[in-house]
Amino acid sequence: MLLTLLAFALALGLLVTFHELGHYWVARACGVRVLRFSVGFGRILWSRRNRHGTEWAFSAIPLGGYVKMLEEPAPGAGPAERGAAFMLKPRWQRSLIVLAGPVANLLLAALLYAGLHLMGSVEPAAVIASPPAGSAAARAGLLGGETLVAVQGETVDSWPQLRWRWMDAGTPGAVLSVSAADALGRIRDYQVQVPEVAQPDLQSDGLEAAGLVLTPARPRVTQVMAGGAGEQAGLEAGDIIVSIDGRPDPDPRAVIEAVLAAPDIILALDVLREGAIVSLQVRPHAEVSGHGALQGRIAVMLGADRPMVTVRYGVFESLWRGVRRTAETASLTVRMMGRMVLGEASWQNVSGPVTIADVAGQSARAGLASYIHFLALISVSIGVLNLLPIPMLDGGHLLFLLIEAIRQRPLPPEWLDTGQRFGLVLLAGLMGLAFFNDFMRLFS
Repeated sequence: MLLTLLAFALALGLLVTFHELGHYWVARACGVRVLRFSVGFGRILWSRRNRHGTEWAFSAIPLGGYVKMLEEPAPGAGPAERGAAFMLKPRWQRSLIVLAGPVANLLLAALLYAGLHLMGSVEPAAVIASPPAGSAAARAGLLGGETLVAVQGETVDSWPQLRWRWMDAGTPGAVLSVSAADALGRIRDYQVQVPEVAQPDLQSDGLEAAGLVLTPARPRVTQVMAGGAGEQAGLEAGDIIVSIDGRPDPDPRAVIEAVLAAPDIILALDVLREGAIVSLQVRPHAEVSGHGALQGRIAVMLGADRPMVTVRYGVFESLWRGVRRTAETASLTVRMMGRMVLGEASWQNVSGPVTIADVAGQSARAGLASYIHFLALISVSIGVLNLLPIPMLDGGHLLFLLIEAIRQRPLPPEWLDTGQRFGLVLLAGLMGLAFFNDFMRLFS
């Protein structure tokens, strides 16, 4: 719980502060006086004023931050103060200042994605299991065991990249060109139709619905305890179990279930050892479980053996891929919003701080690369959401500036007040929906 809270606070604080830094940098470049830049909200715990008159502060609630600019000059102010007021700046400068926050989030996401590509990561290879009969993949001619190498002509180097390309291109009903290499390295193109029910949402990426499933991990013996049934049977660390009790190609869970269900019963094992099949027999020791039932134990530790690839790129390739991934993520986010508005995707996809905090904790526990990926994704979301033309958000301010440009005069104060009230009600409704979805996920 503590790690989840810390990961969430760090993520939100970092991303919102960077957003506000975008406003600050461009405001300063345009000559607007920034009165305060606060990291966090609420009571100020520490502050210091710089030579430009900006108060830099740390506040009590570390969930973001804010920039306070000189909006209007005081009555009777001199030319210097009037020239430093936001509302008296040219419309194009005010637009740049407002736009700078979301753009800062998108730039940060691009840098984070680029950093991930530069660091490199070990990811599952895009090797597929045998597709179910009648699935789109089976109808296309895929048999299973192939390594998918491209979608719509775009190269994929791993399963996560395949998943992303499918989500980006997989409009329901579309036919996608998928390139796959067989065991001999021969590459062939297949035409796979995206099922109508498959939508790239939080519940499904559409791959499984099309019959494209990652090949199951094979159970690998990672450790053999001295004196246990596994050692007595001749199992060795590194053995890959390819058959147990007549069941071929079991996954790790199937092996565990077979052993638990066979106390003091001999099981036939086939293991792959140094390229050769070795047949063994193991008699699981009978032990009493916590519920009083007998269970089998063979005193070995199992791991998951799956083809893995190291994905790493150079500096310029990483930067390009970072920018491209950011643009694709933003585009997918906008399309998902459009589908929810049109009723083509569930509003259950709207997530609130509880879900975000939970994902923050999970990604932090999974490692640095996973947490950086989470930060990049949330940074894109913050940038896109703030560009929505809703009053109270940056996009709403840009909308007001656009209307002002069309009218060639400032908006009446009552228009602004009405717009702000509408935006507040809309955002409150969305936040209520997000909290509702969060708690439904917790209790379902």
